[in-house]
Amino acid sequence: QVQLVESGGGLVQAGGSLRLSCVASGSIFSINAMGWYRQAPGKQRELVAAIASGGSTNYADSAKGRFTISRDNAMKNTVFLQMNSLKAEDTAVYYCNAKALLPVGKDYWGQGTQVTVSS
Repeated sequence: QVQLVESGGGLVQAGGSLRLSCVASGSIFSINAMGWYRQAPGKQRELVAAIASGGSTNYADSAKGRFTISRDNAMKNTVFLQMNSLKAEDTAVYYCNAKALLPVGKDYWGQGTQVTVSS
């Protein structure tokens, strides 16, 4: 089992920045990739950014050029999401996700952290 704990959410004005952190504990050796998803009220959960164990990254079009995902190089159990130039439409609950090597398709989720961007 893997436990994920997010932090760093909050209220920020449009144009501002926030940095989210997610710390994984438990069977972290079983993690293949980590990422961030978000869910706004009345909308489906969507991928924001992901980083594979080898370091390759993937971003939603809405996040490209503004958000940066990174991973702690020493421990590799912490993932960050640096969010710049925030917009009102970035308001959502942000969830940390970890994908397991085995069993294939197993997902772990954090409890979520609220990000609110005021216009």
